[in-house]
Formats: sequence, C-alpha cells, structure tokens
Amino acid sequence: MLSFHATSERSEEVAPLATTLGNTLRTHEDHSALLPLLTTKQDVLFPGVIMPTSLQQEQAKYLAKEAYRTDSLIGVVAQKSPTVENPTEQDIFHIGTMGSIISCMMLPDGRTTAILQGQQRFQVTKIIQKGAILWAHVRKLSEKASSRQSKTVKALIQSIKEVATKLMALQPALLTGGRLVLDHMQELNTLTYFLAASLQTGVEYQQKLLATHDSTERGNLLLKYLLKELEMSQLSRKLQDKLHQDINQQQRDYYIRNQIKVLQDELGEDEADEEIAALRAKGKNKRWPAAIADSFYKELNKAERLSPHSHDYPVILNHAELLLELPWEKYTQDNTNLQYAAKVLNADHHGIEKVKERLLEYLAVLQRKQSMKAPILCLYGPPGVGKTSLGKSIAKAMRRKYTRISLGGVHDEAEIKGHRKTYVGAMPGKLIKGLQKAGSSNPVFMLDELDKLSDWRGDPAAALLEVLDPEQNNAFVDNFLEVPYDLSQVLFIATANTLDTIPQALKDRLEVIELTGYTVEEKLQIAKKYLFPKQRKEHGLKASHVGIHDSAIVHIIEHYTRESGVRELARKLGSLVRKVAKAMALDESYPKRIKKIDITKLLGVEKFDQETYQHIVLPGVAIGLAWTPVGGEILFIESTLSQGKGKLTLSGQLGKVMKESAVTALTYLKAHAASLGIAPQVFNNYDLHIHIPAGAVPKDGPSAGITLLAALASLYTQRKVRSRLAMTGEITLRGRVLPVGGIQEKILAAKRAGVQEIILSAENKKDIQEINHIYIEDLTFHYAHNVPDVLKWALQAKKAQNARKWDVAKVSKARRPLARWGTGPDHSSCHITRQ
Repeated sequence: MLSFHATSERSEEVAPLATTLGNTLRTHEDHSALLPLLTTKQDVLFPGVIMPTSLQQEQAKYLAKEAYRTDSLIGVVAQKSPTVENPTEQDIFHIGTMGSIISCMMLPDGRTTAILQGQQRFQVTKIIQKGAILWAHVRKLSEKASSRQSKTVKALIQSIKEVATKLMALQPALLTGGRLVLDHMQELNTLTYFLAASLQTGVEYQQKLLATHDSTERGNLLLKYLLKELEMSQLSRKLQDKLHQDINQQQRDYYIRNQIKVLQDELGEDEADEEIAALRAKGKNKRWPAAIADSFYKELNKAERLSPHSHDYPVILNHAELLLELPWEKYTQDNTNLQYAAKVLNADHHGIEKVKERLLEYLAVLQRKQSMKAPILCLYGPPGVGKTSLGKSIAKAMRRKYTRISLGGVHDEAEIKGHRKTYVGAMPGKLIKGLQKAGSSNPVFMLDELDKLSDWRGDPAAALLEVLDPEQNNAFVDNFLEVPYDLSQVLFIATANTLDTIPQALKDRLEVIELTGYTVEEKLQIAKKYLFPKQRKEHGLKASHVGIHDSAIVHIIEHYTRESGVRELARKLGSLVRKVAKAMALDESYPKRIKKIDITKLLGVEKFDQETYQHIVLPGVAIGLAWTPVGGEILFIESTLSQGKGKLTLSGQLGKVMKESAVTALTYLKAHAASLGIAPQVFNNYDLHIHIPAGAVPKDGPSAGITLLAALASLYTQRKVRSRLAMTGEITLRGRVLPVGGIQEKILAAKRAGVQEIILSAENKKDIQEINHIYIEDLTFHYAHNVPDVLKWALQAKKAQNARKWDVAKVSKARRPLARWGTGPDHSSCHITRQ
C-alpha cells in the first residue's frame, strides 16, 4: 500500500509541478537527478516489476496524473516504520527505485489507482523538503551482473526456480501464472527482483534484497528465504493433512495452537509458558512432603499439555498455586511460659477461669511433650460474654497465628470441604483458605457460630465431623485440594450460643466449656478496665478529658441494660463518650468525671426498673426463671379465677411443653385438693385463666412446672407467694420435682431482678456447687424433692388480707373434661426455650 504525504490544498510548489516533471526529470540522463519521493509503508518497488497502488490524498492523485501525462520519473522509497504519517529523512530507507506511472485510473468510488513500473535503483544523497513533498538528490546505482555462463550462476538460477516452483505448488495464491513467467527468465537480476516482490516477508527483508548490489549475493539471500518459506509451507501442509477434518470453532482453535507449538519445536525455540515456569521454579525452593511435590509437578505437566484457553487450564493452575502457598509442615514455636500466658489472658479478659485453666493445662503438657494433638474446644454461652475475642487472646498467649471463619449462614458442605475441580468455579473450602491466610500449620483457628450451621439445602455440620475429630483430622482431605492435610496441630476453638442445634455426633467431638453471664461486680470491673478505656480511645479522647465513677457504671448496668454479656453496656458507654466529644467540639460544658446523677441527663430516662420485679401483691402470681440464648430471664406467671364451669384458658403464646406443665399442675392440685384445703367444687364452678406477660414473645421449655404449680396453689388457697422469691424446675403427676438446666444464667437473672431466694430441684444442688461463690452471694437456695417442699417454701403461712371467698354452694352435676383446651398450635421452636 503506497502513501503519498501531501496536503489536500495545493501549495505554491504544486502549481509548477507539470513544468518541473516535464523539464527537470527528463534533462537528467546522467547518474544524478532530482526526484520527488513517494514513500511506501508495506511494499518495496523493484526494477522491472509492475506494482499497483491506491491513491487516497488529493495531492498524490494530482502528482500521479502529471507524472503519467508527462511520462516522467518519480522516486519510490520504503518507510522504516509504517506508523509514521509524515516521514522525514530519518524515517525512510535511502535505497529506492526510480519508477514511472504506466496507468492512472479514476474509480467510481472516488479512489485513484496508479500502476507503477520500477526502472532503476538509486541512492539518496540529499533530501529537500518542499511543502509536504520530499525531494531528493539521488545517485543512480548500476547493476553488477554475473556471467550467465557461470556454472555457479546457472546452478543458482535453477535452484531458485525449483524452490519457487515447489513453493507455488504449496501456495497457489503466491504467484498467479508465475510458473510460466519463471520458465522464460534466464537473467539472475530479473529473477531475483521478480520473486522478491512476490514474497510476503516484510519490508526489512525486501529492502535488504534491494540494497544488495551483487546479483549472485542477492540470489543466495533470496534462495535462503525461499527455502525457509518452503519448509514452513511444507510443515503447514503436513499439519493440515494430519488434522484435516470437519471441525467446529473450538477444534479449529486447537489446530492453530498445535501448528504454533509444532513450529516452535521445529525451530528449536524454548517457548515454555512463563507462568508455569515461575511456578515450577518456586516449587523447587519449597520445603514440603515428597508426595505433595509429586502432585504439584504432575499438575504442572498436565497444564503444559493443555491450551491456555481450555476450561481446565485455570483450575489446574489455581490448584498448583494453592499447593504452593499452603504452609506444609510450617509451624510456629509455641510459648510454654505459663506465667506469660496467664498474664496475657488476665490482661485481656476478666473472669472465664475455666478457659484459662484449660489452656494453661495444654501449655503445661507442651512443656514436657513437644508435639501433641490439639484439643477441640467449644466456648458455649450467651452473646456478649467475650467468646470470639477470647480466640485472639489465646493466640497471643500461645504466640500462634490467628485465623477466623464465621459459620453463620453457611448452608453448603462444599464451603467447608471445598468443591471438586470438575465443577465450574471450583475453589477450596473455608478451612484450607484459613490455613493459607494464616501461613502456619498450627494456628489458633476460630470457628464462630457453630450452632448456626444447619440448613435445609445441605448438611455443613456433617462436613465438620472429620475436621473436629482429633483421631481423624491428621489426614483431612479437601475436595479441591485432593491431598491429605494434617490439622492435628491446629487449635480449633468453636463458639456457640446454644448446644441444642449442634448435632450430637458433632457435639461428641467437642470439649465444651461454658461461659456464663457476668454479675454486676464483674461487669463493673470489665467496664473500668476494658470497655470505657477502649471507647475513649476509639473516639479520640484521653483519660484527662473524661472519666467515670463506679456508681455511674453500676447505674447503667442496672437501669439501662439487661443482658448476660457486656455488648449493650459497651454501646451505652460509647454513647457517653460521644456526647462528651460533641460537647468539647462545641465548647460546651460537660462533666469531666461522669457521676450517677449525670447518667439520666446524658442517656435519657431509665429503660428498666429493678423494683418492678420485687413485689407480689396478689395471690396467684409467681416468678419463674427461664433460660434464653441471650442469657437468663425472670418469668412472671399470673393466674385468676372467674365464675364459670371449670374452663381452662392459657395465654401468652405458650408452647406445647408449657401447656402440658400447666395441665399437670392443675391435675395435681385437683388430686390433692383436700390436703391443701381447697374445696373440690371450686374447680367446677370457676374458670381458670393462666397468663404469662409479653404475649408477643413465644415461650416454651421444661422449667416452669413448679412455678405454675405455685401460682395455682397460691390462687386456690389465696396464700400469696413469698416476695423476692423465684423458682425453676419441672414436676410430675406423682409430685416429684425434676432438675433443669441453665442454672447459672437463671441465677444471674434472679440477682439482676432483686430476687433473694430461689427454689430448685434437689438434683440441681451439684450445679450450685460448681458456680463461683461471687455469683451466689446474698442468695438463699431451697432444694425441693417434691411438691410439698415447694409449697412449704413458696407460699406464705396465712391467707392474704384481701383473700377471695369461693362460692361453692352449687355443685356441678357433671364434671367437664379439662383436656379440651389442649388443641392449640405447637410453638416448640420458640424464642425463649427453657431446659
């Protein structure tokens, strides 16, 4: 493609162009001349060769027409770079060909096509820039012809013709009618120029042939390139014959890639994939088990046989990179200084003595035995008691790496054990990713929210069975990794709010450590040592800016929070600090040491009133203790009688278990009415309504049996339940009091509500003995074996002053069954679950 560099506007130099071409060019018949230069981007014009070109610019068209009309010569030179639009002296080759325009045609679409014929080579001696056209003083180059009769020349001509003939057979489009032309060419210069113009080898190669003065040397150079082109064409034809078939687009791409690969092999070029080579080099420096190294190199060998566009190629490389990045047999040195570990744990967390003791036991054994299977700990307790933050403290105390994954919302077992590589988007599971992130094979691995794994779409909890079994996890196999990984040195710490939703098989593999709620005294110390300084630091304040009295913290705990943990307490303290920061920014006055009297002004009215839960003024009301996922709560049970026919009504969104407990309590009272001084006619002449407040909250669980019994006994005997007394336990029809769970949470809830006495089953006495004595200070416990024990401690000795008198004059003729009420909905999966 030729490109004439002239502007569309005719400059002053273009006007006398016809005269210049007609006079100047014709008058120079010696070895020097002044020629306008025509530059080409991708073609070289050879002497004796006819070459068509398309003219785009107006000035180039005008130049071609004038040269054709006056039968004048122009100089044709090639550009060194086809991207240069306005070449200068440095951008063109200085060996070119004089040529004339033998035809100039205007096409219907506005383009002009000119046919150029090369005549003689020349060398540029000087460049002159006239407007947009390059003019050059040129020196004509004579041809150094070889003797036609020389055997060497004859052999060279014959060899060139034979190779060209074979090449034309393999590439029919190379020279149309070329074989007939070759037969009539006996002169070496003409032959070399003709074939050189036909080859698609690039401007540099063609220019090299044009600049060669000796025809024999030029012929040898041409023959070399013809032989290379013939070899490439033969190899291409070989591949075509081998792979010729009806192929789709994907197979066509495969064929082209194999062509390239075979050509690279034949040329002896080492074109190994850089990415694979880099991975292989890293693998040689990696210290890992021999079996893993073999698997790694096997994956790389497989990748080399695949196309980079194959779907399996990136998966294999990702797998190889994962093998390379995992910390195989890379362990951090454990800290065995028990004093240091205890200091770290005590500095970061207040209380939680069981966890600290268990960890120190583990470190003590490590002092004597360098390697041992790590335990699988499960920290179980309500939210906000510090289960998750404890993991970082344990890692700090042991000087191990720390990593954490959240299991809440995980619904696919593949998220735990990874996807098989055959799936689209396959990736390793969360455990392997965590180890990759930690960079160590013995980190502290936090498994948050273990109790929130179950899902109807899969069973991710089952996928953890192998992980959390100390007898099996030394050879854990991730589906994506496909090779065993030793997890036995990983210290797994799981957290859970409840154990009920954890499958029994998984629970059996855990060493459960219960973290109960905090007392007011413990919360005070936590707020002073950790929470308030942390909030102050996070809000950009210093100790000199603001402080807080102990009485203010206690007031917040008792009147603005109601929780087992300290999460809401931290929010309230953060609110105080923000108000101080705002006052400082606005130059307003604020208390530099917050007191109890300042709390209402800063936080608003009190949300909870402790005194509300300390007085029972009517018979038929009792206080029970309930366990919830967020800690213990007190539970009011109210009952009343109204004129009727013995109908039983239950309200307060009770679950199936609590309904059964209410029926059991009522049946027991009917059976023992005489011993309790209750007239039997009362059960038939009055309707009974049992209500538990907070009707919007579902309630269920086997903890309210004795509380229901005490409330009904109080109602029917008109003896009030003793004040500041709560109870928890289940009953049977025989009157036996059964034990329940969640004792510590219930006790803390009782203390928060101002309860002073608690009735429990005698079998729960062992649970009280395991509780820290701080939790049970100022509490009196009564251990009941049966219902008479409960009523003895629960009911006042005398009837209430405003006791009702039951109308028992009318006796119902027929007893109405009380079982009709029990057809309500089942609320077994409720928010408050008692044990």
